[in-house]
Amino acid sequence: MTAPFGWPRFTALAAAALLAVGLAGCSGGDSTDPKQPLGQPKAGTLRVLAGSELSDMQPILDEAAKATGVQVKFTFSGTLEGAQTVLDGKADSAYDAIWFSSNRYLSLLPGGAKKLGTQTKIMSSPVVLGLPSSVMQALGWQDGKVTWSQIADAAGQHKFSYGMTDPSASNSGFSALVGVAAALAGSGSALTADQITAITPQLKQFFAAQTLSAGSSGWLSDAFQKRATGADSGPKVDGLINYESVLLELNAGGKLPQPLTVVHPSDGVVTADYPLTLLSSANSDARDSFQRLTDYLRTPDVQRKIMDTTHRRPIAPQVALAKEFTDASPVELPFPGTEQAVDTLVSAYFDKIRRPSRTVYVLDTSGSMEGDRLAGLKAALVGLTGVDDSLVGRYRQFHGREQVTLLPFSTAPADPVTVSVDPDNRQPALDQIKRTADGLQADGDTAIYSSLEKAYQILEQQSDTDPDRFTSIVLMTDGENNEGASLGDFTSFVGGLPDRLKGTPVFPVLFGEGSQDDMNAIADTTGGKVFDGRSESLSDVFKDIRGYQ
Repeated sequence: MTAPFGWPRFTALAAAALLAVGLAGCSGGDSTDPKQPLGQPKAGTLRVLAGSELSDMQPILDEAAKATGVQVKFTFSGTLEGAQTVLDGKADSAYDAIWFSSNRYLSLLPGGAKKLGTQTKIMSSPVVLGLPSSVMQALGWQDGKVTWSQIADAAGQHKFSYGMTDPSASNSGFSALVGVAAALAGSGSALTADQITAITPQLKQFFAAQTLSAGSSGWLSDAFQKRATGADSGPKVDGLINYESVLLELNAGGKLPQPLTVVHPSDGVVTADYPLTLLSSANSDARDSFQRLTDYLRTPDVQRKIMDTTHRRPIAPQVALAKEFTDASPVELPFPGTEQAVDTLVSAYFDKIRRPSRTVYVLDTSGSMEGDRLAGLKAALVGLTGVDDSLVGRYRQFHGREQVTLLPFSTAPADPVTVSVDPDNRQPALDQIKRTADGLQADGDTAIYSSLEKAYQILEQQSDTDPDRFTSIVLMTDGENNEGASLGDFTSFVGGLPDRLKGTPVFPVLFGEGSQDDMNAIADTTGGKVFDGRSESLSDVFKDIRGYQ
């Protein structure tokens, strides 16, 4: 069998599985008796590799340190990157534990289960749909009793729009994809490849209504709020598919024009259960710290604090749910049961199901890029064509149906090169991108804003004949603007864009002597996000950006 993106079958399974380290459904050591005394505080540090969404647990963990003497030292990571660290053995000496939204797929990989020790569930949150009450009424869903099939039908008719994270970059997006597919298959058992193929038309309907994508649940939530309040001039998005906790946090913030009604589809959801997991390589001191910490986190009082602070559901059965949780026990949907099913689902999502993407890469080739900087830029671009054989790299390469424009610039923007990736024959397009990247040469000054304006003009021309795409611009520059249009000129230009281009984000990469203030202004003006190329390689940054395209 050929795996997605032309990978060998095992490697595709590994990447797809690693992606889902943070997904729902883990069994594991949750036998802690919260009634047992914790004893006197005992000094210790627990080094934890975790998903960035768990930063909201810091106040709880600060209190835990006072009560138990155990201090948690977080290192945040993307799910796929973190899981690869574990499988590569790089976590063995650097960390004592991991904490993602689940370990289900990691434990299925050869060698994966051996890396994991005691697993203790701490809290949970299902992936659900959130819509304002006015949209619910317009759809006739006031009672909240809706199935994923009904949601897909309404989405296919463009009766509402929503935002969702990229399944290759975020747990909530992958959980949503799996949940919708499992519900539409309707078998009540683990998905098979044949079932996924059969429901692809319905999945296309469902994802036709997705108008906002992101690489993380937190950024998606912020972007949605900005659209809803008018802080971002892009088209408003009706709702979100995200963790229940994220939707409840948005409501609690009180900034939305209308609070979101949390919809738990009656045919089921996929739930994250956040097992704090000791690595098998951890020493006895770490094991003791882990036990003391998890004992504390599962006590009823702390479970209530977790619920009140993070809007995640408590694991302790004696803790009553708050009123904001409108469905006490949603039905749990099954995950795919085979590597072939996972491969088929992820491949179909990018190549057949979701709206394809269109990106203009605005690339600084001024004289200051000479040498290592230009070499790094070339490597970053070429890495997205499939030559990066790391597990993360294989998942972040250019997808079928994707349209890519490379726009080098120095004193002025150069001639653009546009390539469309044929899902049935990717290699010619990927080879053309490689040749274009390899041919870049450094010379001249830096016309940032004139080149960004050119990128929008290219997108406008392309959208005239092919409008139904996710669109974005990636800006990579190592210096400050010294030619052509100014930042003020660019801001005025963005304000005059046609409606179909408003909301097209620019993702600037902060690099070299580039101005952080200017990069922030570009991102704020266009609804984008700044990525820092000074603290990690351009190759890693470009792979990170892929989750937002």
